[in-house]
Amino acid sequence: MRKKITKAVIALAGYGTRFLPATKVQPKEMLPIIDKPVIQYLVEELIQSGIEDIIMVTRGQYTLESHFDNNVDLEEHLRKEGKNKALDEIRSLPKKANYIYVRQKKHLPYGNGTPLIVARNLIKDEEQFIYMFGDDLVKANVPATKQLIEFANQHPGKIVLAAQEVSKSDVSKYGIIKLKNDNITVESIVEKPKEEETNSTLATFGRFILNKDVLKELDKKIIGKNNELWLIDAISKLAKEEKVVATKIDGKWLTTGDPLNFLKTTVEYIKDRDDLWKDFREFLKSQI
Repeated sequence: MRKKITKAVIALAGYGTRFLPATKVQPKEMLPIIDKPVIQYLVEELIQSGIEDIIMVTRGQYTLESHFDNNVDLEEHLRKEGKNKALDEIRSLPKKANYIYVRQKKHLPYGNGTPLIVARNLIKDEEQFIYMFGDDLVKANVPATKQLIEFANQHPGKIVLAAQEVSKSDVSKYGIIKLKNDNITVESIVEKPKEEETNSTLATFGRFILNKDVLKELDKKIIGKNNELWLIDAISKLAKEEKVVATKIDGKWLTTGDPLNFLKTTVEYIKDRDDLWKDFREFLKSQI
């Protein structure tokens, strides 16, 4: 019987320099999209997809840890004020998953593969697990992680990449996938190619299903472009052995990694709020 995927790792150890000074003492994933921090959207997606253990690799920012813990003083204040909806929400969040926090050590190389080295001892060799980048959100009817798991169940033992098409002019921003003739198996991945260097516009983004093969490659600590440890470098090696597949995610991929895209993402979520969108839309119109 195939083992269920119930564990996830979220990379949260970046410095968020594009958001300074707001990120001086808190991770950028704690910045709010309306009234919830980015990290909560990610955690809720995981919980809705059946994930039970959520490992967050951080720089040791306690605001993030406190967000997923109980706050007795605040709960008592809300109870006295009769704000039961808010009370239920903040009380329920700590109970919805097992939250594990690991600090990324400063002696390790920088890069998006490093959080997996940090979390290595918390993952069993026989496990498949979810890996998330902390600044990619997906608005979808079916959670993106759940879509990824359902696809992985059809391709047991494979590394699975989430992907979406991007415009040709944007390929230099992403890892671009070339698929084999079956339109599933990954032939190669090129990190941020020039527009004239690729015929593919299929980009991978911050959702992966990984396994021990990736961890073993990353354990070698082979440094790549810009002197960083890249997850894509490890996956690319395994793609040559036909161990990697990709699936297009049905939903809207949104990034929050820079101020402009953060604001665009905020607007996307405001559009779903009946209590905000009408008035906010009229305000925007008045500014044009």
